[in-house]
Amino acid sequence: MSTFTDRQQRIAQKIESDVVLSKWRDWHWQIRHSIRDISAFEYLLGVEFEQDERRKLLKTLEKFPLSITPYYLSLINAVDFRNHPVFKQAFPSSSEMIIMEHDMKDPLAEDSDSPVPGLTHRYPDRVLFHVSNVCSMYCRHCTRKRKVGDMDRIPVRKEVKQGLAYIRAHPEVRDVLLSGGDPFMLTDEYLDWILTELRAIPHVEVIRIGTRMPVVLPFRITDSLVEMLKKHHPLWINTHFNHPAEITASSREALRKLADAGIPLGNQSVLLAGVNDCPRIMKTLVHKLVMNRVRPYYLYQCDLSEGLSHFRTPVGKGIEIVESLIGHTSGFAVPTYVIDAPGGGGKIPVMPNYLISWSTNKVVLRNYEGVITTYKEPDSYEPVFCNRDCERCELRLNVDSAEDVYRSVGIAELLSNQDDIISLVPDSNERIGRRNGAEAEADG
Repeated sequence: MSTFTDRQQRIAQKIESDVVLSKWRDWHWQIRHSIRDISAFEYLLGVEFEQDERRKLLKTLEKFPLSITPYYLSLINAVDFRNHPVFKQAFPSSSEMIIMEHDMKDPLAEDSDSPVPGLTHRYPDRVLFHVSNVCSMYCRHCTRKRKVGDMDRIPVRKEVKQGLAYIRAHPEVRDVLLSGGDPFMLTDEYLDWILTELRAIPHVEVIRIGTRMPVVLPFRITDSLVEMLKKHHPLWINTHFNHPAEITASSREALRKLADAGIPLGNQSVLLAGVNDCPRIMKTLVHKLVMNRVRPYYLYQCDLSEGLSHFRTPVGKGIEIVESLIGHTSGFAVPTYVIDAPGGGGKIPVMPNYLISWSTNKVVLRNYEGVITTYKEPDSYEPVFCNRDCERCELRLNVDSAEDVYRSVGIAELLSNQDDIISLVPDSNERIGRRNGAEAEADG
C-alpha cells in the first residue's frame, strides 16, 4: 500500500498536520499516538458521546484501560460507528462493568498452573510463556484483562530467565508458545535473545508466537523483524482476525512478509456477539484468510472473564457456524470450535454430531447435506495391545523418540493398557470417600 486511504489521511492530519506516509507506517509513531482517552477518540473520528454515556465510559476506563492504534481506528466507519466490528472490539462499553456471578478474573486458571512467574504449564508437552503484558491495542474481549496494560506486571528479564530455566529443566516440553500481551511489542533485539535462548534448548522442537499485530498494527511486521525471525525456524505464528473488515491492504502485506519467510501462519478467532456471530461473516473471513496463506486454527467460545457477558453467544451459535462451513468450504478453511474449560481444563473441541449410531460392525453417519449413510467395519480385526512400554516395543513402526517412555493421562490412559486403572474418579466423589473412610477404619 503506497498511499493513505481518505479516512487515514483525515486521522493522520488531525494528529500531525504535516504527517507523511512514512510516519504513518512507522509502528513506533503509531504506538506514540495511540488513542488512550475518550476525547481523543471523539476528535479523531469526528463523533461525540452524550454526557451520561461519557460518564459511564469513564467509569469503565478506570477498571479496563483504552488503547487503539491510529491505524486500527482508521478502519471504523464513523457514519455507523456503533455497529462497526472494529469499534466493538476496540472501544469500551459500560457493559464491561456488569460482572456476572459466573465471571472470573482468571477463568483459565493460568496463574494457578504457573510453576514460575510468567509461565503456564498445563498440557504435558508444551508451555505458555508470557513475555509481555503490553499490547498495541487493548481488545475489549481479552481473556487476560486482569493483566494487559498493568505496567507493574510487565515481565522483567529476571522472570524471563526463570521461565527459560524451567523449560531447560523439563525435557518433556517440546513446544513453547510465546504470548502476552503481545510478544511483538518487544524490541527485535530482546525477542531475538529470547528466541535464541529457547532454540538452544535441545528438547524444544517448536516455538510459536501469538500476536495480533498483523490485525491492529501491521506496520510492526518490518523487514528487520522478519529477517530476525527467519533465524529461529521452526517457528509458527498465530494471529487473531475476527472479522473480514480487518483484512486490509496493510494486513495482507504483513501476512505476505511472514509467509514468504517460510513461517506457517494460523488464526485464532473469538466468537463475539454482534461482531462475527454470523455464518456468512465467518465464511467470508476464513476464505480471506486462506487466500493470504493463513490457516483458520481455532474458533473460541468467548471465555468467562470479567466484563465479557455482552460478548458471549450460546454454544449453539458456534455449532451453527461450523455446520455452515463443513462440507461447504475447503476442509483446511474450517477452524476447530473450542471451549477453553473454566478452571484450567484446556481446550475442548465442540463440533456438530455426524455419528448417528453404531453396532459391532457398522456405523451410521450423516453428511453435511443430511444424507444418512453407513460405514462397514472389519469383521475380523486383530487389535494391537499397547502398554506404552516404549523401551521394549517390538512393533514394526519404530520412531526416533522410542527411547522416551510415553505416559498417557486422562481418557488416553483409560484407552491404553499401561496400568490397571479402569476409571477416573473426582476427588469430591462422596461414594469413594465413604469407601476410603471405611477402609481406613478397618486398617486401624
